[in-house]
Amino acid sequence: MASRAISRWKIPYLSAIFVRNIMRTPTQESFLPSRSMIPQVECSSDKTMWILKQYHDGRPRGPLWRGKKLIGKEALSVVLGLKRFKNDEEKLQKFIKSHVLRLLKMDMIAVLSELERQEEVSLAVMMFKVIQKQDWYKPDVFVYKDLIIALARSQKMDEVMQLWESMKKENQFPDSQTYTEVIRGFLKYGSPADAMNVYEHMKNSPDPPEELPFRILLKGLLPYPLLRNKVKQDFEEIFPDQNIYDPPEEIFGVR
Repeated sequence: MASRAISRWKIPYLSAIFVRNIMRTPTQESFLPSRSMIPQVECSSDKTMWILKQYHDGRPRGPLWRGKKLIGKEALSVVLGLKRFKNDEEKLQKFIKSHVLRLLKMDMIAVLSELERQEEVSLAVMMFKVIQKQDWYKPDVFVYKDLIIALARSQKMDEVMQLWESMKKENQFPDSQTYTEVIRGFLKYGSPADAMNVYEHMKNSPDPPEELPFRILLKGLLPYPLLRNKVKQDFEEIFPDQNIYDPPEEIFGVR
């Protein structure tokens, strides 16, 4: 019995001395894997102790939702509620009165940005109309740009024209990218007349014109030679050093 008690006492005592000696003096042969097995890791004593201290304590290493730091809980709940009631107009309007209108300025902007990120374009436009009615609202061409481009890519051209008219009333002029996407959207939508209206608006813009909207029109107006020739003449006057590719006459339907 005495020998057993002494052996039980010696084992933790000797193990503590062994660990203390390892920490004080580095051993010649480390029990960790070699450098060939773990690339870019040095096996010195300090590095070895640093590696031993690295462990997972069970806590999450980051937010599970990537936008957690950019949007508050109340704004996030509003986004979820808008998506839940988007197919029920009556419940949607009640939700707007009870939850959306009580949001602060930054929360409303965060909700608008999150709806755009999730490609909920119709809800984003509705949220923008709510923001327009607030006392702190100021026209911003970049907000219009994001919404118009998202609507044009979704080929919701009726809503594009509504925002376009609203932008004109607030004396906001889009940039070249906005013109390009709207013109491309109308051409895909099968409405060259509306594309030409946007083109005329682009020519009256105070910003200098760029080539891309012209080339989009020249390509999309191939079935409409009269409209294309008008755009071609303007292009040659504004960009005299640039070349235009004219396809064979068979493409225009001329034999």
